[in-house]
Order: sequence, then C-alpha cells, then structure tokens
Amino acid sequence: MDVKRYRPIAVLLIIIVFIQLICTFTGTEFFLTQIIMAAYFSLVILGLCLLMGHAGQISLGHAGFFAIGGYTSATLTTINLIDIADSGVAGFLKGAGILFLRKDIYGEEILSFSPWVAFIAALVVTILIAFLIGIPVLRLKGHYLAMATLGFGMIITTIVRGTRIFGEADGISSVPAFDLLPVLRVTGKSIYRIENYYIAWFIVIIALIISLNLINSRVGRALRAIHGSEEAARAIGIDTARYKLYTFVLSAVFAAAGGVFLTHYNGGIGPSQSSVMKSVRYVAIVAVGGMDNIWGCLFMGILLNFLTLRGFFGTLEEVVFGGILIVFMLFFPRGILKPGMITSFRNAIRKCGLKLFRMRGKSKQNAA
Repeated sequence: MDVKRYRPIAVLLIIIVFIQLICTFTGTEFFLTQIIMAAYFSLVILGLCLLMGHAGQISLGHAGFFAIGGYTSATLTTINLIDIADSGVAGFLKGAGILFLRKDIYGEEILSFSPWVAFIAALVVTILIAFLIGIPVLRLKGHYLAMATLGFGMIITTIVRGTRIFGEADGISSVPAFDLLPVLRVTGKSIYRIENYYIAWFIVIIALIISLNLINSRVGRALRAIHGSEEAARAIGIDTARYKLYTFVLSAVFAAAGGVFLTHYNGGIGPSQSSVMKSVRYVAIVAVGGMDNIWGCLFMGILLNFLTLRGFFGTLEEVVFGGILIVFMLFFPRGILKPGMITSFRNAIRKCGLKLFRMRGKSKQNAA
C-alpha cells in the first residue's frame, strides 16, 4: 500500500476537526450547515473530475443524476402505503425492514420505504439510466457530447417539473431523516449539526479514497491514455468504450449519492437541483480546480459552493459561474490548482535561495 497517497487525507482530517473546533468555540456553528451542504455537492465535483479530467469526457447533465438520486429517495420515503398496512405483504416487508411506519408533521401515520432501501434503489436507478444514456452518448465527442448531456439534463428537469408524484414545481418536502446507524442520522436539525458535519465528510473521504485508488491503478492509466489520444489508446489495445462508460456510470453514482444525502439533510428537494445552471456550476468548479487535480477540485468545490450557499454572489450567481467557465476554458484550461503546483513552488523557492546564496558568495569574494 502506498502510504504517501493517503498522507493528504490525514492532513484533511486534521483540517476538518480544526474547522469544527473553531466554529464551536467562536459560536459560529451555523457555518457548518453550509459546509455540510457543500460537502455533498462536492461528490458531484469528484465524479466530474474523474470523467472530465481523467477520461476526457465532458458532461453538462450531472445535475440530472444528482436530481435522480434525490428524487428517487424522496419519493420512496414519502409515499404513503398506509392503505395496505394490514396486508400480509406489508407485514412481511415491515418485518424485513423494507417498509417502516412513522408519523408526519401533523401526527398522521405514514407507511413508506426505509431510507436505506430508497438509497439503494436510487443508486440502482442511476446506474441503469447512466448505462442507457452512456452507451449511445459516449460515442460522441467534443461539443456534440456536451450538447447530448445537456439535453439529458433538460429532460430530467422537464420530467420532475411536470410529474405530480415528484411534486411538480414545488418539489418534495417532509423527507424523513436517514438513520445510517441507531446512533447516526442524516438530518438538518441543529442539535445534530456537528454529527452531520462528520457524517458528510466521512462520505466525501470514502469517495475521495475510491477516486485516488482509481486514478493510481491500471484503470487510471488507461483513462489518462484515453484522455491523451483515444485513437492511440485504442491502437494499443485499451477498450476505450468500456472504460469511458464505466467512468461515466461511477461519476453518475457519486452525483446520485450526493443528491440522496443532501435531500435527507434538507428534508426535501426541488426542480432547481436539476437545472442546467447547476450543471454549468459543477463544470466551472472542476475547471477552476484543475480538471485532472482531484484535490484542487475538492478544495474549489467546497469553497465556491460554500460562498454560493452563504449568498456571497447574490443574484449574480449564474453570471459569475458562467464567466468563470469561459475565462478558465480560454486562459487556464488546467485550472489554477495544477497537480504538482506545490512541488513546483517549492522548487522555485529553492532555486531563488540558491541564486541568492551564490550572489552573496560572489559579493564576499569581490569584497575580499
């Protein structure tokens, strides 16, 4: 096992704990709410980093996968099956933990699916849709691929806004908490804020470890070859279609998982989560962080989403992210946080130090 690969994760854990302690002791724990939400959004960013930065495939429809995950879980956990509660099938499903009985905000009983069942169903639905979409779409390249994925995202938005079971323009509310364990639950209640802060980061770190292992494996090398030249990769025997499809599906699963957890944390989801501008925002963040830099994408994902959630950009949010995407695609195609940037900066400092040392040595010789 390459220990060096996981050292940055240890540093990240220290920073996570440090931020929580600072917020607690300064009485600003409300900042943790936006950090939690930004962490779930960053799952989409990590998936896009793999797809765009390493496989070289652009997607403007990942907000659609985020919405698929959120809406599937929200629908299954809020649907009321109380009319069949007395049937033998319902009794069996309740005993198996698939259905559970709870009370809504008005005190009425609701029989719906368990959040764990809804989570698994959301991932399965996402995988199926990603395969069905990816097989034909990933045959396209460049702006044709971008337009195709953009069309997919628009279709998802239209469906959720026009379907009654998805709440139409109002979305779905009263989504119950997600009990991961008897003592851990994903919920937006303030008394669980610190607990949810660590839950969110635990999920992000799992996705981060998966991404790092993938990047540094045979698959990662194949993806980099595809990114460099798909024709050359195919010529040396790499199954480019399969690798692109699997990466597309994995990135979609990351997005759907983020949608599920954020939906349970917020207690609802609306059609805005599947909008085109959401997809543009994700792509812009990946562009800023450096498409092939997993750490840069994660950092910029947390930072820019946090600023957005705090209302830092105000009504100019869409303008800001659209402008960021244009500027960075034109002038900084590899982002501002390039891989090896810290090493390059350190080497530059060393070179400056050596030059300064030599200049001082020469001045002393001349003085003597």
